[in-house]
Amino acid sequence: MRLVFAGTPEVAVPALDALLASDRHEVVAVVTRPDAPAGRGRRLVASPVAQRAEEAGIEVLKPVKPRDADFLARLREIAPDCCPVVAYGALLPKVALDIPARGWVNLHFSLLPAWRGAAPVQHAVLAGDEMTGASTFLIEQGLDSGPVYGVLTEQVRPTDTSGDLLTRLAFAGAGLLAATMDGIEDGTLRPVPQPAEGVSLAPKIEVEDARIDWATPALRVDRVVRGCAPAPGAWTVFRGERLKVKSVRLVTDRTDLAPGEIAATKSAVFAGTGSHAVELLWVQPQGKKPMAGADWARGVRIAAGERFEA
Repeated sequence: MRLVFAGTPEVAVPALDALLASDRHEVVAVVTRPDAPAGRGRRLVASPVAQRAEEAGIEVLKPVKPRDADFLARLREIAPDCCPVVAYGALLPKVALDIPARGWVNLHFSLLPAWRGAAPVQHAVLAGDEMTGASTFLIEQGLDSGPVYGVLTEQVRPTDTSGDLLTRLAFAGAGLLAATMDGIEDGTLRPVPQPAEGVSLAPKIEVEDARIDWATPALRVDRVVRGCAPAPGAWTVFRGERLKVKSVRLVTDRTDLAPGEIAATKSAVFAGTGSHAVELLWVQPQGKKPMAGADWARGVRIAAGERFEA
């Protein structure tokens, strides 16, 4: 099939690579989000998918909105058979959905209908799911509600951050998307409607969602830290300034600290929660680089009974 691939961040690149490597399909163009400011200089930078497509010598389309007339006209000229999608980052209007003969097929990082929305992997970690996966489905007007072509499963490991899990799913999902394209092309795959039961939503995680509530159990604190890593990053407030908490360890035998209370030894720093303590392994003070929790504690000289702000 003639394919137009739609995607934007680094997590979409493995799927693009898998389709470029296929001897059954031709990726004739890529659709991605417009260049965005990045780095300290805030200069405009092309998306990872755009950079990879340019390396491969493929036409890159960067519509401000996918309903732009010039974009739709060019897509009609290209006349793709199918448009595979991974984390494109914009809603597709019906006029665009109707152009490819076999539709737009999305690789979504959950076992649909669970975790429909922008942040399925983060929500899986936050919820303490032991199993997640990826699904390919035919895009329709609803939010990730289209019929499913294929799925794969992936275990959520106890120490997984969202970044760890998403990386594994990106590479495993690349193979699933390529296989889905094969099945659509040869007629062996038919999309199956999603069940009405088991629907859950995974909206974008905002910065405020990543604030640690020390009154919750240690297990919840650990999930927030892992679920919000690498972005937006779990955080708390110490002496009026934001402190990012990069990683923690559960310390089940220490229950003497009140929620948010901090205690430091020569080699470790602990914080109380609604259950037992956690050890702060890595933190990042405002305006500084990440550092070991014990090094941070020595530098700020924790006073007895001092707490993180509620």
